[in-house]
Amino acid sequence: MQRVVRGRVREWTAVLSVVSLALVFGAALGAIPRALLPVAPDAVFDVIPHVNAVLSTLAIVTIVAGVTASRRGDYERHRRLMIVSLFFFAGFLVLYLYKVTIQGPASFPGPAAVEQYLYLPLLAVHILLAVVCVPLLYYVFLLAATRPITEVFDTRHKQVARVAAALWVVSFVLGNVVYVLLYIVY
Repeated sequence: MQRVVRGRVREWTAVLSVVSLALVFGAALGAIPRALLPVAPDAVFDVIPHVNAVLSTLAIVTIVAGVTASRRGDYERHRRLMIVSLFFFAGFLVLYLYKVTIQGPASFPGPAAVEQYLYLPLLAVHILLAVVCVPLLYYVFLLAATRPITEVFDTRHKQVARVAAALWVVSFVLGNVVYVLLYIVY
């Protein structure tokens, strides 16, 4: 399988990106039938945003630590930290998709002016960055996962990863700001 993917990283990136984004937008737009999933007690749904905020914060920490490890030349540590970041992101995404599929997107409970001039612009940038990050993350992950570390230097991993990591961190930070506005401030 590794050899199949290695020679077709761009194609696999495209397929995985389309499937992932279809799931996210399908959940957010109500296109995924709720009957496909078991419904958890309300307490589970109440805790998901808080768990996701923790996962987002942990992802920010591991991404920054991973970038730092790479800059120091500790590529094995970098690889481990970035894999952990992906697990945090995957956990976040599964919980988010589950909650949104069952309950729909959260509506903003604060004043209309705050919603229009702060919340919605922040949310829009967060969503845009998250959408842009998906193919970048798949691409750098597949390049790294299908090669020994010494061969990764012969790819575009470093150039694309710089952009991906920066956008990923900003997206997570904005996601946490959205969380604070939705669940803490209002």
